[in-house]
Amino acid sequence: MGRVRDILNSAVAAVLTLTATSVAAQDGGRLTSLLAELAQPENAGWRRVERQVVTEWSKSGSAAMDLLLQRGREAMAEGDMPAAIDHLTALTDHAPDFAEGWNARATALFRAGQMGPAMQDLSRVLALNPSHFGALAGVGTILAETGNTRAALAAYKAALAIHPHLEKVREAAERLERDLSGQQI
Repeated sequence: MGRVRDILNSAVAAVLTLTATSVAAQDGGRLTSLLAELAQPENAGWRRVERQVVTEWSKSGSAAMDLLLQRGREAMAEGDMPAAIDHLTALTDHAPDFAEGWNARATALFRAGQMGPAMQDLSRVLALNPSHFGALAGVGTILAETGNTRAALAAYKAALAIHPHLEKVREAAERLERDLSGQQI
């Protein structure tokens, strides 16, 4: 349990520190523009922008690595977490600077019930891509499930600052705020 707590504490520190980091260095401008557009609460076309952001994040620069990501995602969709983890581990081994590989593996690990390793991968995602709203939401989910309510709320709020259209994340944050204020549902 001490190891999991250390991982959680590291992840919380990463969330709180890295979300303030500028995204401008990530891509020279295109992704920065898309994220700025996504962050507009009144943006009716946010789903299109979200897809563009995820598409950009899913480009490793290598056809072989993209294939490993695809195979890992397909295995997850089929419910085969061991195969997904194998494909995505190969991806992270060969492309350690590809944030989306770590994010996909974190998802597979989480679905396999391996919260500590999932949190480690999410920390890596956020070190590589501090604006990854999906990773921030994942950190929030794990922190909430492990009882670290305040840190979970901070992670959810960080995700919503980047992507205010995440309804389930907003609902989770509101629920945690009610819980922290002593109100019951």
